[in-house]
Amino acid sequence: MKIQYKKRQLNFNLIFGIIWLTYFLVKLIFDEEIHWIDYGWILISLAYFGIYFYQKKYKYVSIENGILTVNGPFGKKLNLNEIKQIKKFAGDYIIKTDNKELTINTQIIEPNSLAELNAELEKLNVEWN
Repeated sequence: MKIQYKKRQLNFNLIFGIIWLTYFLVKLIFDEEIHWIDYGWILISLAYFGIYFYQKKYKYVSIENGILTVNGPFGKKLNLNEIKQIKKFAGDYIIKTDNKELTINTQIIEPNSLAELNAELEKLNVEWN
């Protein structure tokens, strides 16, 4: 099961990528002299596009084969059978094992996917706070 980002989250990255790319192209076309620092705008644009495509392909959270994975550059993994406690705090789920802690931000999850995540977490026989 893959838990998706909200479309708003994805569109945010896409729009900012387009804005910075447009800014770079306008500077490239209309400025007589381009400085080396102006190429930073294309790098910023590529970073936003990269984040957009990464989030679109890999989603936010995956639950497969008894492993909960939060995708990202430094993604975290937890075995579902090791989870001891799930705490709801400020719109986040804080999932704890004996030696690890993982936070899932529910504000950026698509509502239908959030219902799926809730259903999957409810199946676990763990303490809820």
